[in-house]
Amino acid sequence: MTTLGAVFLPQLPPERLRSVVQAADQAGLEELWLWEDCFLESGIATASAALAWSSTMRVGVGLLPVPLRNVALTGMEVATLSRLFPGRALIGVGHGVQDWMGQVGARVESPVTLLREYTVALRALLAGERVTTAGRYVRLEGVALDWPPTAATPILVGAVGPRTLRLSGEVADGTILTGGTDVAAVRAGRALVDEGRTAAGRSAAHPIVVYLHTATGDGASERMAAERERWGYQGRNPADVTVVGDEHVIAEAVHRWAAAGADSVILQPTPDDPDPEGFVRFVAERVRPLVG
Repeated sequence: MTTLGAVFLPQLPPERLRSVVQAADQAGLEELWLWEDCFLESGIATASAALAWSSTMRVGVGLLPVPLRNVALTGMEVATLSRLFPGRALIGVGHGVQDWMGQVGARVESPVTLLREYTVALRALLAGERVTTAGRYVRLEGVALDWPPTAATPILVGAVGPRTLRLSGEVADGTILTGGTDVAAVRAGRALVDEGRTAAGRSAAHPIVVYLHTATGDGASERMAAERERWGYQGRNPADVTVVGDEHVIAEAVHRWAAAGADSVILQPTPDDPDPEGFVRFVAERVRPLVG
């Protein structure tokens, strides 16, 4: 079964989060995803609040930029969320936007090397291991979490390029694909992830999460046209990267992305959606029954 979720965009003020979370949880939304975009909102702080304000909904952070965060700190934060809200926190890590990393003095020469070292160390910490490593970027000496998760805590990797997609298959528990990933790119991404899994001798399930730009209701076409321009999608077929329409149109698009290999399709509203609470209710109550 395809998992269906929605994004709470960090362009909304933090004080708006509570009402969106409560609307999503009450409507039965499966997953609400949050972003740690510079310089908007913290992924861990918002996830903590969202998990506390909900009862059953899973909350994803997609993603934490690894150049910005010491791996031991991330391990402590993720372990805390896992113990406070067992099975409901989903955490993704990734390169981060390189221009932003440069702004804060955190840009590295080899983002792929950092992500590999970071993900391996983070997963070991969350597994309760005592970690000593002296990599190019990640250095730990006898570090172990006093309060590791009591259950397996999957770590996903956000990936776009072939090297990172293969790396995700090698070292992560799932992969996040950004909005604008068309169905052909989902198929290609799944194949590259599987190459990495095979190379590493991994056979466990590896879910693919993809964001899908979505607009519905009054002004949806105009809002999405502006969104395509903002993301630089000019020249691409709008139906390949976005969906605009009612629940039937959107459910059909979800089916196409799922058929291409996405296990979770997370609907990403436009930043100027006039009713964020209404959007998450729409996803849970009107689209979900049509997805199956």
